[in-house]
Amino acid sequence: MWIQRQVDLAARPRGFHLITREVAEALPEVGRLHVGLLHLLIQHTSASLALNENASPAVRRDFESWFNAAVPERAGFWTHTLEGPDDMPAHVKAALLGSSLTVPVSDGRLALGIWQGIYLCEHRDRGGPRTVLATAWGQAGDGERS
Repeated sequence: MWIQRQVDLAARPRGFHLITREVAEALPEVGRLHVGLLHLLIQHTSASLALNENASPAVRRDFESWFNAAVPERAGFWTHTLEGPDDMPAHVKAALLGSSLTVPVSDGRLALGIWQGIYLCEHRDRGGPRTVLATAWGQAGDGERS
C-alpha cells in the first residue's frame, strides 16, 4: 500500500512547533498499515523538520535560543541578505536540521517514542504557510502477524 499526500501547515511564528497530530490526521490511511514507513519532506529551504521532546515547551524554546546564538542574524559574513536579516540564517538552520524525516509505522500508528514528537522548525520571522509532502508505504494489516 502506498499513500502520498500534501500536508498544508498554517503559517506559524518563528520557533519550534509540534505538528505530530496534524500529520497523523492528514493521513488516516496510516491506520490500516500493519508495518510501514512514513517519510516527510518539507518543501521549503528556510524551515525544517525534527524529531524530539513532545512534552515540555521549554525544550522547544531552548532549541530556538540555541539556534539563534549558533547562527546569528546580521553577522558580517552573510552575503545573501536581500530577503532580510533572518533569510540566510534560516537557510543554514534548515540545512543543519534537515528537510526530511522517516518514521516507522507499527500496527496503524506512528512508532514514536513516548516523549517524541514531530517538529516544524520555522526559521523565518514570517515564513508563511508551509507544505510537507508525506509518503507512507507498507503492508496493510490482515489480522495475522508475520
